[in-house]
Amino acid sequence: MAHRFTARAVVVGDRAGTVVPDAVLDVADGLISWVGPAAEAPASDAEVTRLPGVLVPGMVNTHSHAPMVLFRGQGEGLPLDRWLREVMWPREARLTPEDVEVAMTAASAEMLRHGVTTSVEMYFQPERLAAAVRTTGARAVVANPLIGLPGFGTFDEQLATAVRLSASSDEQVEFGIGPHSAYTVPLPVLRDAGAAAREHGLLLTVHVAETATEGDDLLTEHGVSVPQLLAAHDVLGGRVLGAHCVHMDDADLEIWREHDVAVAHCPGSNTKLASGTARLRDMLDRGIRVGIGTDGPASNDNLDLFEDLRLAAQLARLRERDALALTAPEAFWLATGAAAAAIDRPDLGVLEAGRRADLVHVDTDDIAFTPVGDLTDLVTHLVWSVGSRHVRDTWVAGRQVVRDGVSTTVDEAELRAQVQERGLRLAAEAR
Repeated sequence: MAHRFTARAVVVGDRAGTVVPDAVLDVADGLISWVGPAAEAPASDAEVTRLPGVLVPGMVNTHSHAPMVLFRGQGEGLPLDRWLREVMWPREARLTPEDVEVAMTAASAEMLRHGVTTSVEMYFQPERLAAAVRTTGARAVVANPLIGLPGFGTFDEQLATAVRLSASSDEQVEFGIGPHSAYTVPLPVLRDAGAAAREHGLLLTVHVAETATEGDDLLTEHGVSVPQLLAAHDVLGGRVLGAHCVHMDDADLEIWREHDVAVAHCPGSNTKLASGTARLRDMLDRGIRVGIGTDGPASNDNLDLFEDLRLAAQLARLRERDALALTAPEAFWLATGAAAAAIDRPDLGVLEAGRRADLVHVDTDDIAFTPVGDLTDLVTHLVWSVGSRHVRDTWVAGRQVVRDGVSTTVDEAELRAQVQERGLRLAAEAR
């Protein structure tokens, strides 16, 4: 079914920050069929939706553990290692499949309200995650985690599950492999995961160099950094997405460039857990693919990419002591077109013909969008002045899943009540 949208402007989501004023965007069969100025639009008898604000691409969250909404605010003030071992893992060991699906449904609805239409999820119960996303109408790449925690099977079983599920991947839910890290997963398992990912064309996502000390034991044992270990053990070379990648030296970055490893940059959690500041400008200058991620909602503590893309720009400028270290168009691109490229999804992230019609309507009838003297001001305001509170409507594959700030697919009030009840139960059981 064909549908036409008109808007004050379309922000395309490319690196240049292209803005189309007085825009028309046509959708057919879930794909964008045309986008451009209204004066050049082809004749159409499609249904028309007239939007007073701007249309932007559905954002892509490149690193998330969204069901951790159950643990929001827990372990406040702890560094990553203690936060995981003392607070998170004891709670996660008590998760039921129903806990995970309820939490993922609530988190997915939250992301859609924030304008995030696709997320890369590394979490337990992958089939429940997929069911939740299908309920809300969002998209996800669900990477089955490989981690040695009680109750989640052996590493071999976890990897076999990831490969088995990949046969059921489709345009809405893609399955991948998510080994937690080199410090929690044995190197032979990482090697097997890399081989399986390459054989089946799966996205492999793994935490790398998140903190300054997490690789110390591996360095002592092997004499090289984690990126060097991953390269030496043949983990790289496929669709690999390294999460965080904060503590990387020049040699590590060169390995990433050589093997075309992408980075999920998570400035919100990196600052909250005091993990450090990634070398974002250096990555981009080397041609390394980078996309923004929120990380989990217990380490951020939200799922709002508007906040993270703004923080990414701020931290890059502060680190380099240069107000041009990351421009506003680049910052917005890191959550849209660049994020799609980081997960090897050329069908997402940019509003152009042939890509999927994942659209977000941002309200510009607000002082935050005033003044606009030049079209580039719209992108500047999106990065520096506007937040997810300005998102009014969201469509995935042309289907409206958020209308005037409210989910059209799920009862968010009921989900909040469920998350409250289940979160308190898990906290009590972990004591």
